[in-house]
Amino acid sequence: MIQTTGITKSFDKLQILRGIDLYVRKKEIVAIVGPSGVGKTTLLQIIGTLDKPDKGIVKIDGIDPFRLNEKDMSHFRNRHIGFVFQFHQLLPEFTALENVMIPMLIAQEKVGVAEKKAKELLDFLKMSDRMTHKPSELSGGEKQRIAVARAIINNPSVILADEPSGSLDTKNKEELHDLFFELRRQFDQTIIIVTHDERLATKTDRIIYMKDGMVLN
Repeated sequence: MIQTTGITKSFDKLQILRGIDLYVRKKEIVAIVGPSGVGKTTLLQIIGTLDKPDKGIVKIDGIDPFRLNEKDMSHFRNRHIGFVFQFHQLLPEFTALENVMIPMLIAQEKVGVAEKKAKELLDFLKMSDRMTHKPSELSGGEKQRIAVARAIINNPSVILADEPSGSLDTKNKEELHDLFFELRRQFDQTIIIVTHDERLATKTDRIIYMKDGMVLN
């Protein structure tokens, strides 16, 4: 489903990734763990096409997005990849509902269709009563649920989550962790999570350990 082969990445003279081979099966939930600075987020950004490798191949559903032109790669990212970041990345001037709709609108879906889908997802996430609120009016846990809804609205092939519970308290962490598994049950999602949270990592199907820019297992 997701495969990387020989991925390397350097910034100036500092080599971050030293030849990453990785395979994630469809509907698998995988945690990538390791000390800070070993390249976990860099690897996630390359899988998500937000950054380009110096060398190596990335394939998602059999497609190498880096062989596409910029316009087609942006379209591929919008349709096939959902992102959940530590600090939500919600647009402050828009309501929760509008934030969730954005990926569908970028894909040039009709406003009415995007609004209907966004409302369905917010209802699924028990956030219907918050859909007209702006991010400043939401708690940290609520913001992250909105971010999850935004990530899945286009039915992506994979969700990439970078320290998704890092800014949450214990209760909201547990609820978010459980939500990832509910997403797989309901939507057949494949999920890759970069995390320092041991409780979350041990719940996943598989833990991938990184050290010094390499995968250890």
